[in-house]
Amino acid sequence: MRDTVDRQRRAFWIKHLHRWHWISSAVSLVLLLMFSVTGFTLNHAARIEAAPRVEKHDASLPRDLLRLLSSPATKTAPVADAVADFVAEHTGAEIAGKPGDWSDDEVYVSLPRPGGDRWVSIDRETDDVHYEVTDRGWLAYLNDLHKGRNTGPVWSWFIDVFALACVLFAITGLLLLKMHAGQRGMTWPMVALGFVLPLLLALLFIH
Repeated sequence: MRDTVDRQRRAFWIKHLHRWHWISSAVSLVLLLMFSVTGFTLNHAARIEAAPRVEKHDASLPRDLLRLLSSPATKTAPVADAVADFVAEHTGAEIAGKPGDWSDDEVYVSLPRPGGDRWVSIDRETDDVHYEVTDRGWLAYLNDLHKGRNTGPVWSWFIDVFALACVLFAITGLLLLKMHAGQRGMTWPMVALGFVLPLLLALLFIH
């Protein structure tokens, strides 16, 4: 009777562990593959050269709008809506509500993005508006997604969910290994190798 109960309990846990193992695997599969590839490309970033593509857009701010660029109360503040509308219409840069760095002769608005960079400079003396866009290619874009660089809060939350799915995948896999270890003699030596090898490499070769 006891053997029957033990077998039923074992079958119950194996069934549910397999279910959560494949669910977490399915959820994290595509992103896990992407993060593995970008982990390799980031590790060899110096050997993988990219040719950035730069676009520049220039305009001249009308005098009536230039007067709106009076010094703000703080050194970091967005420009007036009318100025932002003009910049968007004539250069394509969306700076409405974006904080700008104010100096005596310039307002500089940084617009970072994954895989590149963007910025707007408005000269408070000469009325010149400069908008520059740098695109470093799709590989740099994926690398920045890997790092969560300039990706915004939604992507950051998504990475957290993905990380939890990977943790669930690893834990359920470990528990399944434990349940099948009796029939697979190399289970724990292989698990130990996966722990000891990176530890030894870190201790011996990372200073």
